[in-house]
Amino acid sequence: MKIARFSHNDTIRYGILDGTDLVVLAGDPMFAGFDTSGERVPLSDAALLAPVIPRSKVVCVGRNYRDHAAELGNDVPKQPLLFFKPNTSVIGPGDSIVRPPQTQDTQWEGELAVVIGRIAKNVKAEDALDYVFGYTIANDVTARDLQKPDGQWARAKGFDTFCPLGPAIETDFDYTKGEVITRLNGEVKQQAPFSDMIFDIPFLLEYASAAFTLLPGDVLLTGTPAGVGPFQAGDTVEVEIPGLGVLRNTARDALTA
Repeated sequence: MKIARFSHNDTIRYGILDGTDLVVLAGDPMFAGFDTSGERVPLSDAALLAPVIPRSKVVCVGRNYRDHAAELGNDVPKQPLLFFKPNTSVIGPGDSIVRPPQTQDTQWEGELAVVIGRIAKNVKAEDALDYVFGYTIANDVTARDLQKPDGQWARAKGFDTFCPLGPAIETDFDYTKGEVITRLNGEVKQQAPFSDMIFDIPFLLEYASAAFTLLPGDVLLTGTPAGVGPFQAGDTVEVEIPGLGVLRNTARDALTA
């Protein structure tokens, strides 16, 4: 079941994707369940938004594919390398990625995103998927020229618009058989199966929840494979995960006075 968050008639709502329609839900399904309102909205009349705005945090995993660590000249971590993006970095499908003036090297990182469905603290790997609401697509946009000089990644990863999410949340998805594909202006730049992850999703959820409580609506980005690279204003970045759809965003430079 694909759950979308959308705008229609100046109101933000949730719906289940059903062909060319959205079956409108009575409320946020993470808290109100899947009761419907009896209304259907044509998808063509709706504007899809980021399917979730994390209540507290976006938890990200660095260097979770060996080939990506190697392409940037980094060692493979012995434990998951965690960092945060603020929820103010989240945008939806079709929104512009804004390249701020502080960087000259913005890069894409296509990733699978896990949406947390209930409070998770000290969960065990064998139970971890019980805490997952669903899965969506992410682009962990990075200001690469700020990442190394800063030493920590909050600024390089956390600018406004640097966390595109969407187009919807799939509640029934077998990530073990999936792959991520990233295209720049239609040309494939990344393609790798999720089986190439160093640390799988249950382990990541156990590791992260041992450090901090994961709340409903929090998002876990699971890392990117090799093939990252720079994009410029006017470029379109597409991240595709078969079964989840395509997340498409075009970049522009920040407006300056």
